[in-house]
Amino acid sequence: MTQPAKPATVRFYLDADVLGLARVLGGLRNDVTYPGDPGIDRLHGRTRPACPIASPAVKDPDWITQVAGHGWLIITRDSRIQHRRAEIAAVRDSRARMVALTGKEAIGTWAQLEVVMCQ
Repeated sequence: MTQPAKPATVRFYLDADVLGLARVLGGLRNDVTYPGDPGIDRLHGRTRPACPIASPAVKDPDWITQVAGHGWLIITRDSRIQHRRAEIAAVRDSRARMVALTGKEAIGTWAQLEVVMCQ
């Protein structure tokens, strides 16, 4: 008889610009979600609900505020976010925690995976 799965505690939100990385990590870890994530029924004895950000098309200020409200760490590759006033305000006002993967070492899913796993 199998034990009922416990709910997962999501800790990381991966932005739409790293969806390849998000799908890899979301399949391996129950504490990762991303826009459009359908959730999981059971991974390592845990269930993860669908992501409240239903689509990668949700505007940055909207999802940043919502994700920060959950207390999740945001991982993005959007280096231009620091130049957009609405996004800066959303990060500041919601006290979001964010990591931006930039530079040549973060191009492509596998390179991004290496950066994330090494840190």
